[in-house]
Amino acid sequence: MTDHPSTYRGEDCHRPGIQWDDRAELHRVGDGDGVLDGAKGLRSGTFADLVKHMMLMPEHERKDYYIEKLGDREYRADEVTTLSKRDDFPRS
Repeated sequence: MTDHPSTYRGEDCHRPGIQWDDRAELHRVGDGDGVLDGAKGLRSGTFADLVKHMMLMPEHERKDYYIEKLGDREYRADEVTTLSKRDDFPRS
């Protein structure tokens, strides 16, 4: 999984496109965030793995979950669905 480089000789800090192998966690909508947010994750893995996992859920249940990607960026069901249809999404 990718990590942000240190500031010491940090090179190649920005890579274009979606980093499918970034760390991510699956959360239930409304879990409260807060100081213990990391402990509230239901599942963790790469961003691509969690997108695949959400897409295996029944469509009516997806709205109850979101993916929190490295850096505290949250992806809700509608955005996850769109991402899963991208040409660069790793399907295997």
